[in-house]
Amino acid sequence: MPSSERTATDYRVPNQRNTVTRTRPSRTVLVAVLFGLVVATALAGAAHATGSPVLVVSDADTGEELFSTPVENGTTVTLEYMHSVEKTTVRDVYVVDDGSLRMTRMEFSSFGWGLPAREAIDGRTDDGAYLITFDTRTYEELSVVPGTVAGHTLAVGDTEYDLVDRSNATAVRISIEDRRALGTLSEYT
Repeated sequence: MPSSERTATDYRVPNQRNTVTRTRPSRTVLVAVLFGLVVATALAGAAHATGSPVLVVSDADTGEELFSTPVENGTTVTLEYMHSVEKTTVRDVYVVDDGSLRMTRMEFSSFGWGLPAREAIDGRTDDGAYLITFDTRTYEELSVVPGTVAGHTLAVGDTEYDLVDRSNATAVRISIEDRRALGTLSEYT
C-alpha cells in the first residue's frame, strides 16, 4: 500500500520480512482508559481523605498491634481497674474526639495513692463512687501497664477487653488511628 493510501490508524513495522499491519487504539478507547484512570485517582484520593478511625492497643516496647476496633467520634472508652492499695474500683472514662481521647470523667470509691485528692468532687455515681468531670484533658496516646492484681479492662462502646490477658500483663499504648480504606488493602497483598 503506497504511503499516500495509509489511514491515520494504520502503520507498517519497517524493515521486517513479514510486514504486519497494526491498528492503533481508537480515540474512544484512549478516552475510556483515561477516564478510568481519573476515576480511580479520585476514588483513591477520597479514600485517603476520609479514613475510618480505629482504636489501637499496641505493645509499648515493640509497637506490635495487639488488637484494634473501629470507633467513631463520641465512642466511649473506659479504662477500669482495681486500685492496688485501696482495693476499690477506678474508672477513667474517655470519649473519641477527632483522632484523640478526651477524658470526660474519673470515678473512684476511696482516696488513696495516685487518686485525685485535690480535685473538686463533682458528685457521686449511682453506685456511690466519687465523680470528677473534665473538659480539657485530651490525649493522643494513653500508656497503661495492665496488672494481674489491678485486673485492667478496656471497654470500647459496649465491648469489653481484658487488657491483662491481651497484653500478657506488659505495658501498652492506646491510641486512635485513621485507617484508610486503600491503605488497609495493601496489608493483604
